[in-house]
Amino acid sequence: MTRSTRRTRTRTLRVAGVGAAALLALSACSSSDSDSSSNSSPKSDTSASSPKLSGTVTVFAAASLKESFTTLGKEFEKANPGTKVTFNFGGSDTLAASITGGAPADVFAAASPKTMAIVTDKKDAATPPATFVRNQLEIATLPGNPDKVASLKDLTKSGLKVVLCDKTVPCGAAAQKALDASKLKLTPASYEQDVKSALTKVELKEADAAVVYKTDVKAAGDKVEGVEFPESAKAINAYPIALLKDAPNAEAAKAFIALVQSAEGQKVLTAAGFLQP
Repeated sequence: MTRSTRRTRTRTLRVAGVGAAALLALSACSSSDSDSSSNSSPKSDTSASSPKLSGTVTVFAAASLKESFTTLGKEFEKANPGTKVTFNFGGSDTLAASITGGAPADVFAAASPKTMAIVTDKKDAATPPATFVRNQLEIATLPGNPDKVASLKDLTKSGLKVVLCDKTVPCGAAAQKALDASKLKLTPASYEQDVKSALTKVELKEADAAVVYKTDVKAAGDKVEGVEFPESAKAINAYPIALLKDAPNAEAAKAFIALVQSAEGQKVLTAAGFLQP
């Protein structure tokens, strides 16, 4: 073999070696990418899964939400073992004052934007309030409507004992708005601090009638009789809900708010007589 032939052969072997090394490197890189791709999918799934919720969610809610929110609280606990939802139901203005006064709570569901503003004005809400339902007024009378109440004007009859919610409470403010729209003046036997207290007066026969929400009349069943009046359409209340600042259990609170706003939550609320937001 000549020197020239040996050089040519050596050069050929080197090129072949380089090519083989390149193929091996490419194969290894492809294998590595494949492994990386197959491994990244489960990691992505794991990170996307929501954390397990636990602990107590404290909800301050308007008295008119008592029945529907109690139902939703039970559904939430069933769907999230290890959680507990506790409620403080009452007049929205009183609840708002408690929150701004430092009462520990995770969620506030008010019966009007005005009472929610008490909280948001103090920067005590962590999220912008969102309207989740609306509610309309109705007259609650004694079973059988013995006083033949057929209109808002009938409540001004002499000798009829009527109770209203306090004007600072959403149901009271709405009732006053309806009375003003009708140019009617009504002096009630008493002003009550929340809608359930007003309704109870009729249930106990301590009053002949009360202006409350349709949802409360429905929840009372045969204990009262409801009378609709057209002026109520001018005084429909929007109900906002918000996560509170410094919520002790923010993650679970967000999940409860999501349930309230979900199709499932809306089904429970509309079944109770609430209107769509």
